[in-house]
Amino acid sequence: MTEIAFHFNAPDKLAYACRLLRKAVASGARVVVTGEPASLQALDTLLWTFAPLEFVAHCRAGSHAEQLMASPVVLAAQIEGGPALLHHHVLLNLGHEVAPGYERFERTIEVVTLNEDDRQQARQRWKHYADRGYAITRHDLKLKETSD
Repeated sequence: MTEIAFHFNAPDKLAYACRLLRKAVASGARVVVTGEPASLQALDTLLWTFAPLEFVAHCRAGSHAEQLMASPVVLAAQIEGGPALLHHHVLLNLGHEVAPGYERFERTIEVVTLNEDDRQQARQRWKHYADRGYAITRHDLKLKETSD
């Protein structure tokens, strides 16, 4: 069964995603990132520029198979009915809705900001997962911040 994790209280969703992806890639994980096309475009740019010496290799879904195989991070606006993905390890959902096809992944991560609309949409996603019997892990970034 897919592991579900919510990372709450991210001050900036895309900046947090960059740090999360950097850490995931360093640990050898392969990640598919899904969300709205504009968010993925902004994330694509950030992954090139967020830290001068820490580029996170990535490509977009629909790239050549060789690129998809070599890239630890794939940015995909759609994972259900979209291009065939070569792995189903970790799904990072930056979107507002539950990502169709999340259940094919070993792990799904949801990032939630301090924005009240984002939090409300996250509550709906949480309810979706809980109603289907998934155990959900909660990571409160504010608590982590104060313990550092």
